[in-house]
Amino acid sequence: MAGETDFENVVRNHHASLYRFALSLTRNESDAADLVQETFLRWAKKGHQLEDASKVKSWLFTTLHREFLGRRRRVIRFAHHELESVSDELPEVAPDFAGRVDWETVAACLERLDESFQAPVSLFYMEDCAYNEIAGILDIPLGTVKSRISRGIGQLQRMLLDRGVAGGSRTGGTLH
Repeated sequence: MAGETDFENVVRNHHASLYRFALSLTRNESDAADLVQETFLRWAKKGHQLEDASKVKSWLFTTLHREFLGRRRRVIRFAHHELESVSDELPEVAPDFAGRVDWETVAACLERLDESFQAPVSLFYMEDCAYNEIAGILDIPLGTVKSRISRGIGQLQRMLLDRGVAGGSRTGGTLH
């Protein structure tokens, strides 16, 4: 099996068809090339785990499609909008909030969150995972994921307010 599944052979045998598939999904050469590259990177990291050499092609195509869907979800979830067109939807934040909150402060507060809230909040905000993904990763119900994220963000807001970085008063600041 090693000869059929070594990296160079896999790339040689499947690159063209993966690229065509990626191009049909993205309709953009650069994005298609990125998807193919990411697929082969994952093969380099995890391909040795595949026990059946006849499933290499299926594994590659499935991996590429999942990566495409993940990227599309991120684009939809974090859609790009011109500020002028969405200015009425922006949260009200104290003007100097961005200057007062830094990564170290947020990370320190995140470490102090109740243990049950840390993983869901981190996966959602830091790793860009969807609720369903978090439920699967943590093996907890979807409703529990939503509840823990909501409660965890509430705790984070209180911690930041206590540090004086999330707004002017105890009731005035919000973290979005």
